Amino acid sequence: QLHLEESGGGSVQVGGSLNISCLASGDTISTYTMLWYRQRPGGRREYVALIITDGSKNYGSPARGRFTISRDVSKNMLYLQMTSLDLEDTATYYCKAERGPKDWWGKGTLVTVSL
Repeated sequence: QLHLEESGGGSVQVGGSLNISCLASGDTISTYTMLWYRQRPGGRREYVALIITDGSKNYGSPARGRFTISRDVSKNMLYLQMTSLDLEDTATYYCKAERGPKDWWGKGTLVTVSL
């Protein structure tokens, strides 16, 4: 059973940067499509970025050229580097893994952007 645990969230000022991580256990992430989602206060969960098994990446509109998804298969870690953060990036960020019809979610890490 795959288990995902996010970390690295916290408070950052507008214009700042933050890197968040997701540690996977129970299986190797190289065989999964790995994704980041976020959920802003009062909002729906929205797609941020993904990296598929061959390393190809895709970004959703929240990333807007500011976020970079990466992975370290040797450490079973997924990362999201976030730059030029603004107030609307305040959200809980979730790590997700997909393989076939199944998916797994972490519990999220909160990122708060303030003036």
